[in-house]
Amino acid sequence: MVNGFLPRWDQAYSALIEDLDQRGLLETTLVLGWGEFGRTPRVNKDNGRDHYPNVFSACIAGGKIKGGRAIGSSDVKGAFPKDNPIQPQDVLATLYDHLGVDVHKDYLDLAGRPIRTLPHGRVLAELM
Repeated sequence: MVNGFLPRWDQAYSALIEDLDQRGLLETTLVLGWGEFGRTPRVNKDNGRDHYPNVFSACIAGGKIKGGRAIGSSDVKGAFPKDNPIQPQDVLATLYDHLGVDVHKDYLDLAGRPIRTLPHGRVLAELM
């Protein structure tokens, strides 16, 4: 669709990244565009695509992330992870790391019980 969401997203996202870079703010700013799930590789009976938890996409720029790279891939149908699967916890670990939160630290709840920030997760900049 020519006037759909994606052309406007592409223009706005790239303009934001370019503006932050020109102002010298991209190294200290992490920009994350991320949906909570992917879409099925097949069109359904209503001419749409259903929610699909096995593969998702995220656009991450700035901070420690080096631009112009893709991490991970899916199979040819976009149905399942193929190479270097990235978990949602990896994206969260990257965000927390940028904010200065130690993802391996246990914090105490009000009753004094230790609560891990994330059960698991890798900082994506360390994988690049």
